[in-house]
Amino acid sequence: MTDFAFTPVTLGPLTLRNRFIKTATYEGMVHDNAPNELLARHHERLAEGGVGMTTLAYCAVSPEGRTFEQQMYMREAIVPGLGRICDRVHAHGAAVALQLGHCGYFTKNDALGHRPKGPSKGWNAYGLMKGLGRVEPMSAADMERTAGEFAAAARLAEQAGFDAVELHLGHGYLLSQFLSPGTNHRGDGYGGSVEGRMRFPLEVVRRVLDAVGGRIAVIAKTNLRDGFEGGLEVDDAVAVARALEREGVDAIEMSGGFVDKNPLYLLRGDRPLRDMIDVEPNRLQKVALRVFGSRLIKAQPFEPLFFLEDALRVRAAVKTPLILLGGVISRAGVARAMDAGFECVALGRALLYDPRFVRKLERGEEAPSGCNHCNVCITEMDRPGGVCCADQPAQLDERARAVAKGLHEQLA
Repeated sequence: MTDFAFTPVTLGPLTLRNRFIKTATYEGMVHDNAPNELLARHHERLAEGGVGMTTLAYCAVSPEGRTFEQQMYMREAIVPGLGRICDRVHAHGAAVALQLGHCGYFTKNDALGHRPKGPSKGWNAYGLMKGLGRVEPMSAADMERTAGEFAAAARLAEQAGFDAVELHLGHGYLLSQFLSPGTNHRGDGYGGSVEGRMRFPLEVVRRVLDAVGGRIAVIAKTNLRDGFEGGLEVDDAVAVARALEREGVDAIEMSGGFVDKNPLYLLRGDRPLRDMIDVEPNRLQKVALRVFGSRLIKAQPFEPLFFLEDALRVRAAVKTPLILLGGVISRAGVARAMDAGFECVALGRALLYDPRFVRKLERGEEAPSGCNHCNVCITEMDRPGGVCCADQPAQLDERARAVAKGLHEQLA
């Protein structure tokens, strides 16, 4: 069934040339909160490498929605630059999506100007060193404004030329914080049961669907499990998927993990503590990572298709196209995903290691991805020039040359 992965697939109004999607992995390629030339080259290379669609990662829907100050956020001023990226991807026959998200309480953004907000009162350890440790609950007005920001961002994405928007309902960001019983302790209609916890995320989905009117695809990225005790589990994930199907999303990408509680649940593999310490600019945070890092960041051994078993629960419950993420590293893995009835597979680190990996699979190469799951790439996004594979000297050299030329400060 590997060859089936190279047949076209339809996701709502969008038809992809094949069933391989570059999942959203934060690139760190921005200048003045806008896409830079390196971001354009990064996604152009992925398109040339054969993916059906590539995804620009973690664009905040507002300045307040940023996890960190330098993050890209959606506004009219960056539409032309994003449009040029879309054109460069389309020139190679691939589609392009924009992931839209909001950090909720998970922020260390110096420019925030007030306490971070989430579904409930609590603590934000990530922003503690920035004076952003205390979390306030969102009001009804906050939620209404934020839902409108998602809708406005989706309209701008359509204007820029994106073929799809991906709404980030996973990984412990705002909409995931509402879905999780571990972080949503509200006593009103937006908390409690899974139906209550879904209420605000579904309002966002509804507003976005209305905003784009079926002209571009709307994909929801959700957690199968949060990966910590008391968090969202697969039974709730099935309920969320059924609700998303009722709302009419065009596809669901299934993931897992929670950024401030179990970040490696998403990635699996090694803990790159040394590199995390190296790129951390805050001295106190460096000390905390040295002393507590091995306890705070739980080891999660890698295995191929590590979300498959839970994803099959969702597959049995919905007819909406599903995108399988997590440890897709070989032709055999792709074949298993297709045999199990998933419409698409999403790849992250395998394509960071080799942007032409899909072409190799298409040629029939049986060797799995050369990625060793060291996870140093998650720290490389914080270095000048943004993410690349630290195990590929040619990529490191290319990034150094690009930074020397100032391309990281040149807008797309």
